[in-house]
Parts: sequence; structure tokens; C-alpha cells
Amino acid sequence: MERIYIGMGSNLAAPTQQLRSATDALAQLPETEWVGVSSFYQSDSLLPGQPRYTNAVAAFDSRLSPLALLDALQAIENSQGRERNERWGPRTLDLDILLFGDRLIDEPRLKVPHYHMHARAFVLYPLAELAPENLQLADGRTLRELLAACPFVGLERLA
Repeated sequence: MERIYIGMGSNLAAPTQQLRSATDALAQLPETEWVGVSSFYQSDSLLPGQPRYTNAVAAFDSRLSPLALLDALQAIENSQGRERNERWGPRTLDLDILLFGDRLIDEPRLKVPHYHMHARAFVLYPLAELAPENLQLADGRTLRELLAACPFVGLERLA
């Protein structure tokens, strides 16, 4: 089994409930052992004029292949009303594979580690609640180094 970290985000249709429902669905994936979910965080959208996002990170161990997991995540997104009409547009649910064990994946449908995670506080700080700070990415950087380069700005940890 490999440790997998999933970034979760929502800014439509009751975002906190969307993340709770996604967490329940992730915990039910086949060939998977649930580890946990971070606190929920709120942040401004990357694009102006959109509602604030609620984000979290989930962790589990799984025997699923990367592409089988991607298909399962997209099925969860679709079941929660995800529409893919606009790149970077608002969404009911976004599930991203951040890390898949120590794999470096470069497929047309999937890039792991997630290509923007190193610069996004709304990914790194929830991830740090679940992963050790000495966690090393495929490029050699540690989570501690990424956190040091990405200040906790514009993020609000929800109770």
C-alpha cells in the first residue's frame, strides 16, 4: 500500500458540507485504508470575483493504481455536482492527487506531485497536519522547506 494525499477544495453549494461528503466518499474507496483529514481552511479564490474556497487535505493508504484513483476521484466530484465548464472556475468539489507514495507521475491525465502544490498555502498547511515535515518530494525538497517558502497569508483555519 502507498500513502496518498488528496487536496480537496470547494467554493459552491455549501463548501464545508461538500468537503465532509467527499471525506466520507474517500473513506469508502476500495483497497484503501483511511488515515485522516486535516482541519478545514478558508482562502480567497485565485481569481477575482469568485466566492472564497474551503480546503482540506485527506490521507489514506491504497492499493489502487494512480489512474484508477483519478477515475474514482472524478466520479466523486461528478456525484457532488462538479461541472467542468470553465478552467479555474468556481466548483462544488475539486479533488487533486497531491502525492502518491514517493512516485513521480507524468501522464497526460495526471501529474504527481501536483504541479502547483509547492506554492499554495491552502495545500501545504493542511498537508502539514497529516504528513511529517521531513516528508521529501521527488525533487528532493522537504515539506518543511516548502512551508518556509510559502507564508500562512490569506488563510483562515476553521474551527
